[in-house]
Amino acid sequence: MQILFVRVVKARELPHMDLTGSLDPYVEVHLGNYKMKTKFFEKNQRPEWDEVFAFPKEVVQSSTLEVVVKDKDILRDDYVGRVMLDLNEVPVRVPPDSPLAPEWYRLMGKDGMRDRGELMLAVWYGTQADECFPSAIHAGTTPIDSHLHNYIRGKVYPTPRMWYLRVNVIEAQDIFTMEHHHHIPDVFVKVRLGHQLLKTRQVRSPTKNFMWNEEMMFVAAEPFEDDLIIQVENRVAQNKDEVIGETMIPLARIQKRADHKALVRPLWFDLRRPGLIDVNQLKEDKFYAKVNLRICLEGGYHVLDESTQYCSDLRPTMKLSSSCQTHAPTCGACDEAKQTSSA
Repeated sequence: MQILFVRVVKARELPHMDLTGSLDPYVEVHLGNYKMKTKFFEKNQRPEWDEVFAFPKEVVQSSTLEVVVKDKDILRDDYVGRVMLDLNEVPVRVPPDSPLAPEWYRLMGKDGMRDRGELMLAVWYGTQADECFPSAIHAGTTPIDSHLHNYIRGKVYPTPRMWYLRVNVIEAQDIFTMEHHHHIPDVFVKVRLGHQLLKTRQVRSPTKNFMWNEEMMFVAAEPFEDDLIIQVENRVAQNKDEVIGETMIPLARIQKRADHKALVRPLWFDLRRPGLIDVNQLKEDKFYAKVNLRICLEGGYHVLDESTQYCSDLRPTMKLSSSCQTHAPTCGACDEAKQTSSA
């Protein structure tokens, strides 16, 4: 969102306007139908305002900016001089570019003579990320006869640092289902990060140990606010699943690596019964069940900023070669590709 900023800094060598030789100067900024003004100083020919006015670009209906210096009077304010600027020549500034340096402009009187003193101005097109935005006087938010205004906070959304979270679900041990279920367990692992949810295939085993060796990927943004939630579940019926155990892993504790060559060791995580709160029971169930995972945060990918209408960050693209070499002993996708290539 582009905004026209007009910074009125100060003036010098202003003429004497009253019979007493005094001058009570203030500045009016005219842009199309908008008129905004600074505070005034009593009997001051070298005033310093340092006020910033902001005009959203969509309300700009004129190609010329007029800045007028006036002398406040009881009956009628006197005209001192003005500066006319062509908006087509106004520069564009995008932070972190350096702030635009103000310049001195000669004030022109009604007679066309440029002998009415000088005014220091800075005019530029910026955005809500500009450091002047919060303290600027915004067009349409304040009465014309008042220099008081409400501060407006810029809607600035900095792009967070993105990471790919790689989760390799290897195996689980000591998985006990509910006693009243007599069929062979049909167990899978559900992995959740915020609104992203993935799960492994269902594995049947007459023992209490299950093997998947499946890999999944998520996108995580700093600061890490969501925990990684691992749930081991048993498919009891077609639309009914039983949660056997779960664990929560803070992302801040997960190893980071810049490329696939860094070694990430698998770790065992204890599962707790869902909804278990009793501390004594937690101690007894310390070895209730456990799951073996290889988890890491990877910064070797490029996560693109996309439009809100299209979102692909729920299933990011994996590095097939590195994932196969580093994590999995076999990979069906690579074997199929090799067979196709040889054929």
